[in-house]
Amino acid sequence: MKRLTILLQLAILPHDGGQSFVFPVSNRLITAIVDRSTVLAATRDIEATNSAVEYSLMTTLPRHPNNDDANEILTQTEQAMRSMQETVLFSSNAENEYECKEDTATTEEDIPIDIEQESVYANSYVDLGKVDTVGFDFDYTLVTYTKELLQLIYDMALTRLVEEKDYPDEMLTSGLKFDPFFSIRGLAVDRENGWICHLSYTHKVAVAWEGRNRVSRSRLVEEYSGKRALSPSNRKNRLKPLNDLFSMAECCLMADTVQFFLDRDIPFCPRSAVNDVLASITGTHISGEFHRQVAEEPSNYFEKKPYLKNVLDNLKESGKRLIFVSNSPFWYCDAGMNYVVGPGWRDQWDVVVTSAGKPAFYTEDNRPFREVDIDTGKVKFKQVLKLVKGRVYTSGCLKELTQCLDWRYPLSFSQDDEDSPYDDIYSPLTSPDVMYIGDSLFADLVDAKREFGWTTVAVTPEVGWEIELQRKTEFVVADRAIEMLLNSLRLYQRSLGTGLRSEDDLEVMDKMERIVSRWRDEQTRLLGNPFGSVFRARYTPSLFAHSLRRYCDLYMSNVESLRHYSPQHRFYPESPKLLSHEIRGSNPECCDIDDSILFE
Repeated sequence: MKRLTILLQLAILPHDGGQSFVFPVSNRLITAIVDRSTVLAATRDIEATNSAVEYSLMTTLPRHPNNDDANEILTQTEQAMRSMQETVLFSSNAENEYECKEDTATTEEDIPIDIEQESVYANSYVDLGKVDTVGFDFDYTLVTYTKELLQLIYDMALTRLVEEKDYPDEMLTSGLKFDPFFSIRGLAVDRENGWICHLSYTHKVAVAWEGRNRVSRSRLVEEYSGKRALSPSNRKNRLKPLNDLFSMAECCLMADTVQFFLDRDIPFCPRSAVNDVLASITGTHISGEFHRQVAEEPSNYFEKKPYLKNVLDNLKESGKRLIFVSNSPFWYCDAGMNYVVGPGWRDQWDVVVTSAGKPAFYTEDNRPFREVDIDTGKVKFKQVLKLVKGRVYTSGCLKELTQCLDWRYPLSFSQDDEDSPYDDIYSPLTSPDVMYIGDSLFADLVDAKREFGWTTVAVTPEVGWEIELQRKTEFVVADRAIEMLLNSLRLYQRSLGTGLRSEDDLEVMDKMERIVSRWRDEQTRLLGNPFGSVFRARYTPSLFAHSLRRYCDLYMSNVESLRHYSPQHRFYPESPKLLSHEIRGSNPECCDIDDSILFE
């Protein structure tokens, strides 16, 4: 503690020599030569001390003025929370505390984090042995991108706003940059007010940001009528989903544009601003500007995929057909695949379709295929009646695809035609022998599942990111603290009986709920962005998670995760329990505490 007390008074000033620092302690100046590790250790200790103060506030529970039984429950909960805090977060081993927090796995099951991050997760029963055709998307599926790509898209769209929409020139010189720690996937922008919203699975607005400022709960209630939800017709008219990974640049530019106007008191129409940003992003995609730059500098924008070729080879050698279906132009796909797989990549594929125009590729039935000249990139005029391996096609639709391919031959290792006993329970698919893998739920997967019953697989890198963050000690402590508080609220209410509540009774509950909300804010902070988990809208499943559960049979952080599984692997889902009474040991009371802390 003496070391921490001194560190609280620490001021680090760089000296001309680069490693000389001045420490003003107790009104004395002591010059010391310290190495970088000492400075980092000092900074970490200061952060730990600040965290200790904050955690102390979040573990101080209210007391009832005249109910000893209730106070006993509150006291026991407070003591349990503080004991957990002191044992796990603030142990006496100060020198190794930070390293322990970084490396210690805190889940109940001792699963190595790298295995958990690279697992394929099942929502439905899937037998890969029965899958004879595997389709792949390109962007953020077969290839993934460095953070420089979203910065490039952001910069190009911002330039379009200024040059084509006559937005202030100052926007180009005011330091606006893509912020990878602001937006997440699965958000929606409200065209009427320009707010960026995170929706729960019931379409309730859990969190909203106006520019870079969080919208207060009172404004949310006023804007979205009571329970912060829009009717289906209003949702369709007002909300623009931001569902794919490209949309993170879109979301950030939207917020920054609104904040730019607010900071300078510039009057603006939110609907017009939203439409202009959307048009600028769309124009950047359609123009091919960023595609050309990425294709010219693949090593700067594409991430390496050391295991991708092995995954594709294993699927191909098992007798499965591979179909490449992308909305990107052929020359761009060719540059990316040459970088991550190598020349001759098309030899692995039975069909290659570029500029496919998904989701119209799924929903329309009168889009014929056209062949692309692989040397010139030009589209040929001749009619396509059969898809030939080694050639490249554009446009098309599923109806044409089924007519131009023979889908009927079985795999060489298929055992028989009898369905697994799990099919009727988990996966009543009309054509589960076709599997499609993509990153965009609504462009790639929803119609493939809803209209054609394909087995669908979502690439969700957020799974890997969040698993790593949620296994940190601080996050687990927050999660357990919330469980303790909710359980305490249940016991507290039981101690009050079934009669009417007094003002004192309700005041204690209100304060407890505010503490729960503070812990949820702490979890959001630990996840590193203002919206929190992609899969949770505060305390309920997000709309994105609901769609993932509804329309995707499998999901994984990376296509390369498939290298850990046999081409005949059978995926078994976790027990699909939806209601509280189905989950053993659960109690539904107080699970839906409404957040109302500090944002009025």
